[in-house]
Amino acid sequence: MKNTRVIFSAPNRIEVQSAMEALAPLGAHDLLIQTHYSLISAGTELACLSGVEAWFSFPNAPGYASVGEVVELGGQVTDFALGDIVYSMGNHAQYQRVNTADPRGLCVKVPASMDLAQAVFTRMVCVAFTALRVSTIELGDYVAVTGLGLVGNFAAQLAGLQGGRVIGLDLSQRRVELARACGVAHALVLNPATLQEDAAAITGGAGVTTLIEATGNPRALPLALPLVGRYGEVILLGTPRGAYESDLTEVLRHVHLDGLGNVTFKGAHEWRYPVPRDAFVKHSIRRNAELTLELMCAGELQVAPLHSHTLKPEQAEQAYNGLKHQKDEYIGVVFDWTDI
Repeated sequence: MKNTRVIFSAPNRIEVQSAMEALAPLGAHDLLIQTHYSLISAGTELACLSGVEAWFSFPNAPGYASVGEVVELGGQVTDFALGDIVYSMGNHAQYQRVNTADPRGLCVKVPASMDLAQAVFTRMVCVAFTALRVSTIELGDYVAVTGLGLVGNFAAQLAGLQGGRVIGLDLSQRRVELARACGVAHALVLNPATLQEDAAAITGGAGVTTLIEATGNPRALPLALPLVGRYGEVILLGTPRGAYESDLTEVLRHVHLDGLGNVTFKGAHEWRYPVPRDAFVKHSIRRNAELTLELMCAGELQVAPLHSHTLKPEQAEQAYNGLKHQKDEYIGVVFDWTDI
């Protein structure tokens, strides 16, 4: 069987490789999936490409979001059938193999009515979902989200669905416009000089009850921290990367003392929850994925404004360069594998 993959062969080196592979017999619980679309996760994949992620070794196929068709299945698979369209955590490859008995072998059927190039965005919504799952957001609460890329935008939309009154903040006018197109009414270009006044005008001076930090840039947090009101919470959603030196005492004073803040910090990495449903754990990545697909189908979660590019795998270098150097233009980049 010929399989085509996007490969990071060395730091900052991208290749598209096609090779004949000897396919070992499927295990009893395995699925063989022919990929239709895969989505680039810009933050993680650009970090892998640059060589700063210790867990990613070269050469390797990046990616962890794909939608495709089940073309072969193991003898004990009962929940799927040939021809099913499924979402999984597959990488950028023409064929994926998923062990459905593996606790991390997530595979969820995609509703028949869905645009598959949008269904693949499920993974980034699941990343954003964690911020909502760990938060205490209630109806009427003010919620600020710093960073309106894919994850931040979806976090802002989900916070609104949870009943929050959302203030989306980004340095990019383009991303602010996209957030507004996705229904985030209070999306603002972040101006450090007027940030507190701008937020106070929306909250009536009370501050936000929840701050979701979605940039992963440590420099963004000290700037936004004063927006958090008394007994508020800070959700660290974006993965911090890069060195940043500052006076931590000022941050701690705000959390502990200034204005009697008593602010709570919470980590919100996706893997804090199990992948499969668990009778003893309310939330799971599978549950989040299933709910995401339902929200997309119902039109309650907006994806189309964020889907900026559909490219062929052979355009991989263009895709990653765009995400790195043209961030206002390349927002949601999908690889189309249907004609490979």
